[in-house]
Amino acid sequence: MNEIVVKSILNKHKKRDSWFLTDYSVNPYQGCAMNCLYCYIRGSKYGVQMNVSVKKNAVEILDRQLSLRAKNKQFGIIALASATDPYMPIEKETTLTRQFLKVILKHRFPVYVMTRSDLVFRDLDILRQIQKSAILPDDLQGKGIQNVIIASSFCTLDNEIAKRFEPNVNPPMERMEMLRKLKQDGFYVGAHFLPLLPKLTDTKESLQTYVGTTKEYGLDYLLVGSVTLFGNKEADSKTLVLKIIERYYPDVYTDYQKQFSRQDYVTQKYQLNLEKIMKELCCKSGLKYGIS
Repeated sequence: MNEIVVKSILNKHKKRDSWFLTDYSVNPYQGCAMNCLYCYIRGSKYGVQMNVSVKKNAVEILDRQLSLRAKNKQFGIIALASATDPYMPIEKETTLTRQFLKVILKHRFPVYVMTRSDLVFRDLDILRQIQKSAILPDDLQGKGIQNVIIASSFCTLDNEIAKRFEPNVNPPMERMEMLRKLKQDGFYVGAHFLPLLPKLTDTKESLQTYVGTTKEYGLDYLLVGSVTLFGNKEADSKTLVLKIIERYYPDVYTDYQKQFSRQDYVTQKYQLNLEKIMKELCCKSGLKYGIS
């Protein structure tokens, strides 16, 4: 197990995240064992390091930083986590995420948990307490948002496609079942269909399936977004994804080359149209688009 020492653990956003409503983020680990090929940290300014390191002094640092924020009544939703999955297999041994949650509970901060692992069930006792005692920012109160938000992300609900792009992650429908159980336990739960892969997992039929499945499983909301691909080195997301596209989906390979040779992301027009279609589908089905 690789251990590192950190000077700070609580990241304060310049402004609240418009998608996730988070004001802060914390990452118990550096790197991620989920190893998804499209992961935005591959080749980005955050680096390509996917090997997991434990931030061994992080709990004490978090306690000190949240104590100061709470004293000044600077409450806000904390994203756990933003650059790694907080419930990777190593968490069974280190319990670092559980310790983070205890500190978050102590200082009464609301939390947004993004995970693809059912290990989250281990910590329902703490999450229930956060649900009861956390303090939401004044401007988020009365909007149907709870003190605990739990979500999982999907690039597809198709098992075959998922295995190729996210080989170390639980199958999509297992994650949907996890979210259903969390919702039944009383938490505010959403499905994030991001990053979607253009011409592969963003078809109209696929979007209809995402909405129908989210509705069927009783979740509170969904979000949608497209992929961002960085870098040209061997371990960068753009390189890895293009290799899979070329091998298994050659009919769209040229389109990917053209799109992502010019820039790292899809056009704003594409993203806005994707959201427009999904919002219309959600409206027709009576499903909420977005957290608030």
